[in-house]
Amino acid sequence: MCTVTFLPLKNNNFILTSNRDEQRLRETLPPKKYVENGVEMVFPKDKTAGGTWIGTSSKNRLICVLNGAFKKHVKKKKYKKSRGVIAKEILKEDDFLQYVERLDLKGIEPFTMIIIDWNKGQLNLYELIWDETKKYFNKLKNEAKIWSSSTLYSNTIKEKRKQWFHKWVSENEFTSEAILNFHHSENGDKEQSVLMKRSYVETVSITSVKKERDLIEMQYADVVHNQKSKYNYT
Repeated sequence: MCTVTFLPLKNNNFILTSNRDEQRLRETLPPKKYVENGVEMVFPKDKTAGGTWIGTSSKNRLICVLNGAFKKHVKKKKYKKSRGVIAKEILKEDDFLQYVERLDLKGIEPFTMIIIDWNKGQLNLYELIWDETKKYFNKLKNEAKIWSSSTLYSNTIKEKRKQWFHKWVSENEFTSEAILNFHHSENGDKEQSVLMKRSYVETVSITSVKKERDLIEMQYADVVHNQKSKYNYT
């Protein structure tokens, strides 16, 4: 939920990969299928809040959450609702564009959400940002992109990570194996690397979702316990 990459593939396919940087002891359940309000969803679950930072649904949609908006914010003791619960709500909506338009985010902690929708034979990439005062919602180009959480990485480090990613893009084919290697990389300072580790927070898991035709493949690596799983579904 703190480092995310998007890779467009041919024929409206893609790979999206997310490193979750969190406290080591915060418990997470590996990906599985859930059915809520008749909608099938596949996601790893945050056991504390019950939401998720990355998931897909039978609505032909993926959502991924990063902490923070444009800059580091001061965290409050309590918020109205978990951002991960909002992610699940967007996954379930028939018309998520209308839902986002009317979404009231007052009392919600700042976030950045990446939304991918592949209905009607088109792949559409969106970015929803809430900075605690204003909601920003934009359609993005389907091109290789990296996001880094503003709560953990300064603008200078964000730019450095973009340089690492652009170099990787110029030298590699867009495959799940290759991008997972990038997300396991430890360039430069360990506290700023893609696979990061600090005294109070570290990369605890890596989730990669690949859409190829009607098949969705979700690979999940529990970095803390050195466990891996793969979930294929249509």
